[in-house]
Amino acid sequence: MSEKKSNEIVVGRTKSVEDYVLDIISLFNQGSQEVEIKGNGFEINKVVDIYNQLVDRLKEGVKLEKVDIGSEVKDKRRVSYLLLKLRRVY
Repeated sequence: MSEKKSNEIVVGRTKSVEDYVLDIISLFNQGSQEVEIKGNGFEINKVVDIYNQLVDRLKEGVKLEKVDIGSEVKDKRRVSYLLLKLRRVY
């Protein structure tokens, strides 16, 4: 099991897209240069929505550095994931 990094946002079902967007903006404002957003299974579409809202708000202030698509085994099932690495541009 991998450790959650301080600049990693793991998307779940409990929070709204707007809440995640505000969390990421807060991380950038606190000095983080990079933030990773990860969603598994049904949360993949939420990751895309979060990214699109960030771009709408920050415009050229955020850059998509890397996209990682894959799958991992959880509870004996293979689950797809999407990981986006974002960089703050000043």
